[in-house]
Amino acid sequence: METFKFSNKVEQQAMMSLSVYNVGRQQCTAGYKWGPAVRDHYLIHYITSGKGTYTVEDRTFSLSAGDAFLIYPGSRVSYQADLLDPWNYEWVGFNGSDARAILNATSFSRDHVVLEGLSCGEELQAGIRRIYEAFGNSFSQSLKMTGQLYLLLELLIEETGEEKRQKGRDADVVRSAIGFIDQRYSYAISVEDVADYAGVSRSTLFRIFTRYLEISPKEYLDRYRIRKAMYLLRETDLTIGAIAVSVGYDNGLYFSKAFHKMTGKSPSLYRTGGQEEDFSGK
Repeated sequence: METFKFSNKVEQQAMMSLSVYNVGRQQCTAGYKWGPAVRDHYLIHYITSGKGTYTVEDRTFSLSAGDAFLIYPGSRVSYQADLLDPWNYEWVGFNGSDARAILNATSFSRDHVVLEGLSCGEELQAGIRRIYEAFGNSFSQSLKMTGQLYLLLELLIEETGEEKRQKGRDADVVRSAIGFIDQRYSYAISVEDVADYAGVSRSTLFRIFTRYLEISPKEYLDRYRIRKAMYLLRETDLTIGAIAVSVGYDNGLYFSKAFHKMTGKSPSLYRTGGQEEDFSGK
């Protein structure tokens, strides 16, 4: 595979408030690695294709096309291209008295050094290219690069607003899905039914659920039903078959297998002596 690296480094920073230090793009070879080391300026990388990892101190992030990561001055970092699908990225390095305040207005922070799935990714890439094209060491060229950098950082500030709106929409999806499960768990509903009610695709529901609740929608539905079954086993004399139907399982054998998988006990054993132990799910 053909690889390349184009990098421009400014010999002298003309602006005190915000100055471009370097700008470039690279098509990495498999396993290409930089660091561990530190930078003396801020550095934003935007991934245009492929995959890789970014490590900051003791945290490692797996990233891919559409993601961006920020290096803070003085942070010990390393980043490495994937062995099978090495990434290509574009970057801009900068510093100045305005840098910290501007970055604080974005979603970046020392605890949040990566941004995944940027909606402004293409615009961000174009902004880096404009800085690259404006490169030079004259005062006028430095001024033009700084102007383009301000516009680029403004994109990330706008993205912060969109990210907050998206988080609000995602939270609404989770609340809607949970409410539907609470009302309809006793019927033979599927994850597709939950997704349809919440107004999203099954894959989108899976992504949102795993992000917010750290479990899949199917696992949440199964856990919800088993918890209801545990209550009925403790508090009623309904047959196991009747309890299975009551919590949405039309197959008693499948219910017993699902119950055993989550609790480590059969429904009958749980009823006769296992009530003191809950299943490991939370």
